[in-house]
Amino acid sequence: MLRNRKWWIVLGAIALMTLLAGCAPTTAAITTGQMADSGSWWTRNVVYWFSLMLDTFADWFGGEYGLSILLLTIIVRTIILPLMIKQYKNTKAMQALQPEMQKLREKYKEDPRKQQEEMMKLYQTHQVNPLAGCLPLIVQMPIFIALYNSIYQNVEIRDHSFIGFQLGTSPSQGEWYYYIIPTIAAITTLVQSMMMSKQQTMAGPMKGLMYIFPVLIFVMAINFPVALPLYWIYSNIYTIVQNYFMYGKPKKNEPAPEPAPKKGKGKGKGKEARAK
Repeated sequence: MLRNRKWWIVLGAIALMTLLAGCAPTTAAITTGQMADSGSWWTRNVVYWFSLMLDTFADWFGGEYGLSILLLTIIVRTIILPLMIKQYKNTKAMQALQPEMQKLREKYKEDPRKQQEEMMKLYQTHQVNPLAGCLPLIVQMPIFIALYNSIYQNVEIRDHSFIGFQLGTSPSQGEWYYYIIPTIAAITTLVQSMMMSKQQTMAGPMKGLMYIFPVLIFVMAINFPVALPLYWIYSNIYTIVQNYFMYGKPKKNEPAPEPAPKKGKGKGKGKEARAK
């Protein structure tokens, strides 16, 4: 059940991005100031602030919105870094619990409900959350949607060019060299996925998704304005560097995590016993 729920979250995020790729807004481009007076709550209270940040950062870099998106990416990724660290620790704990989880599956293979109950007890004992891996993705989705809207609605971003690419133009509507951006986005996504696969065992659908997801990114990047694949590229590079320093070399034969200590008078004695 938990596995299926995690899959639904991931597939839902992919479906939302695909929907956005085929549903470009028909509203005319406006200024950031006009967004503050918009009749749309989302535009007035969310998109406006993202557009304002991008305008402000662009002013710092002499009007370069490509660098403005880079700075916004660094800020966003740094803010969610604690979530990524928590996800990493949770993933390592889940890996260490695999032998015990396999024993439970074999022991209660004829009773799925009992198997689920014992799994939940195991997670609670070791303070592991099987859905923690989806949290960073969920946090980033509103940011992605707000950035998507701000690019289409902000006339300055839509008409701005960065290293020869017009940020408001999708590769499918631009020159042949516009396909360089989706290609780089797909390659960096693949590199990021391969780095993750070295840290955790992937099998079945999960292993297939590692190769399918970069293809989906490429297809969506063709239909999105260049600014969004550019954001993905920046974000992927940040993640690649982050994973390099966070994960390092994979460690083999890591022991299973110890159960969370119980509160009580015997806590100190337990520590002394382990020390001996």
